[in-house]
Amino acid sequence: MPVDLAISPDPAVVSAWYQREARDLPWRRPEFHAAYGAWGTLVSEFMLQQTPVARVIPHLEAWLERWPTPDAMAAATPAEVVHQWANLGYPRRALWLHRAAVEVVARHDGTVPRDVDALLALSGIGEYTARAVAVFHYGDRHPVVDTNTRRVIARAFDGRSQPDAPSKRDLHRMAALLPDDDAESAVFNAAMMELGATVCTARSPRCEQCPLAASCAWLREGRPDTGDGRRRQAKYEGSDRQARGGVLRALRNADGHRLPADEVLADWPDAAQRDRAIDSLIADGLVEAADNALLLPR
Repeated sequence: MPVDLAISPDPAVVSAWYQREARDLPWRRPEFHAAYGAWGTLVSEFMLQQTPVARVIPHLEAWLERWPTPDAMAAATPAEVVHQWANLGYPRRALWLHRAAVEVVARHDGTVPRDVDALLALSGIGEYTARAVAVFHYGDRHPVVDTNTRRVIARAFDGRSQPDAPSKRDLHRMAALLPDDDAESAVFNAAMMELGATVCTARSPRCEQCPLAASCAWLREGRPDTGDGRRRQAKYEGSDRQARGGVLRALRNADGHRLPADEVLADWPDAAQRDRAIDSLIADGLVEAADNALLLPR
């Protein structure tokens, strides 16, 4: 269903709120863009996927100090990259970022491309990340949609407590709201994300502080629980993800990032789960097996 701008909240209100209330984050500062260019934006967006801002900031600073350009990153080994990723979670992102850096060097002479299709052709880059780089660094006009944006649209414009599962439709919905001006469009994209992250939150929305409170469809209807069709993530404690993290942590901390296979998580309570975690890490290219030992990728 297309957005009816005649009866919808005013996007300019969100942008004005953002100009007053936006958090001071490293990747929003002009000096960050001057120092690291689109590469800095790309790295920050990789790290921010499913990871809280507070955890990302110190890792981002250390990462860019070590590898300030795609050329520097491309020259690193996969083992160095996985080790530097540390406890950010979802470590496949580290390998994807490394591959993307190699591709940027090989295909684009070391400069992260501006074109969305060229960005989408890089390893590990999806619809959100490609548009985020094009908008937040290069200033182009594209809809940028993350889970926070989708939640604001679901509530303020559709009167629903939670958004549906992600789909291409989200981009069309956001595109209908964008201001015509490129710069204003970039601000509005960032503002919708910020509003969802800090005010229109999933569990405890602070409606009394929301700039859209006077026109929000969900608030007008009394904040009904309209259900949540999104897939729930399994608990981390006791999961295969926790076992995978334990294997990687053991190898990161080992001399030469290498251990005899039978010493890796030897005391893990579920041996089958441990072995399953190791097999999946090998399949993902995050761990190698050689001479009865496990090691980070070379």
